[in-house]
Amino acid sequence: QVQVMESGGGLVQAGESQRLSCTASGSIVSIDTMAWYRQAAGKQRDLVATINSDGTTNYADSVKGRFTISRDNSKKTVWLQMNGLQPEDTGVYYCHVNVLRWGALRDITVRAEYWGQGTQVTVSS
Repeated sequence: QVQVMESGGGLVQAGESQRLSCTASGSIVSIDTMAWYRQAAGKQRDLVATINSDGTTNYADSVKGRFTISRDNSKKTVWLQMNGLQPEDTGVYYCHVNVLRWGALRDITVRAEYWGQGTQVTVSS
């Protein structure tokens, strides 16, 4: 199986920075797209940023110029550097990965996607 674990959330003041990290582990052959989503209370989960295996990135308009997504394929880890945080950035941040993993008998490979459990980011004004 595959596990996805985020870390780095917490309470910060407006204008400050915070860095989230997410590591995937388990029966992984390779990781395609890695992404961060966030969900504010009472709202839908929205895409924040994505990064492909070749390093190509994409950002939501609301975070362009403030957030940076990066990854280390050898560590199966993705980071989200968040600068200039604002109260509207508050929410639970989820890591999402698309992987190629081994089947139960390790005789086939399977494409699958996984979510982390989420980490709370709270920005006070």
